[in-house]
Amino acid sequence: MLVAGGIGFGVYRAQQDSASPAPSPVALPPASGKYVALGDSYTSSPRTGALVGTPPGCDRSDNNYPRLVAAQLRVAEFTDVSCSGATTANITGTQQTANGTNQPQLDSLDDATTLVTLGIGGNDVGFIGLAHDCLTQDPAVSPCKAKMASGGRDELAARITATTPKIDRVLTEIHERAPKAKIVVVGYPSALPDGGGCWPFLPLGTADVAYLRDAAAKFNDMLAAQAKAHGAHYADTATPSKGHDMCQKAATKWVEDLVPSSPALSLHPNANGERAMADAVTSAAS
Repeated sequence: MLVAGGIGFGVYRAQQDSASPAPSPVALPPASGKYVALGDSYTSSPRTGALVGTPPGCDRSDNNYPRLVAAQLRVAEFTDVSCSGATTANITGTQQTANGTNQPQLDSLDDATTLVTLGIGGNDVGFIGLAHDCLTQDPAVSPCKAKMASGGRDELAARITATTPKIDRVLTEIHERAPKAKIVVVGYPSALPDGGGCWPFLPLGTADVAYLRDAAAKFNDMLAAQAKAHGAHYADTATPSKGHDMCQKAATKWVEDLVPSSPALSLHPNANGERAMADAVTSAAS
């Protein structure tokens, strides 16, 4: 069983009255539990800190949200097998990176696992690649919506629907491999603002900003529904990250735009974003 805890400090001061004893330091609970983090680049957090873990091609940062959660919850054993570029297929199968092979992420689970976080599915839908395809020199033009939501069919909605059974299968396998674990499905933060965006700083047409933002919300709704269906917890990172999107100033944004202003991969959370995600995960796991 995981025990949440923080650092306890004994407060000391010069004693005005020698008869008054100094307060005793607060005793810390012992570290406990085994935590395994599964996920893609929003979990591994490339370029936000020092590179850690193997293979190097997974681009895990030493200050990504799993490491922050592990510290906040004071777990006794922590394993981060998240990997940049991962899809649901890489949770159950190997992943070839530009620098090494990541073994199936589920292989890190066992009967002793007490907490599992899962941040996956964005690459199955293809959000990052799609964002690059939507770039335009005219804010009145929205190439993605024009291409993907025409003729009575919404291609992006269809991709989310197709990803649903994949999330279902992953959660089923997590339960089978780690039957005693609390599972937290981690949603994706708000990358796009309300309204029409901030062209030309973020060169997306007004209609595409709304189209992609609404699709991301539907995707998070699907993840939350799958978590509930499997008796798992859901960490909502979209709500607290509103107002910290790609259109904000460098000191405010939690998700970087095409040209990062803080150390991070483009279109990904920066260190502040990872800390906010850690807070949401810790709350859901406690």
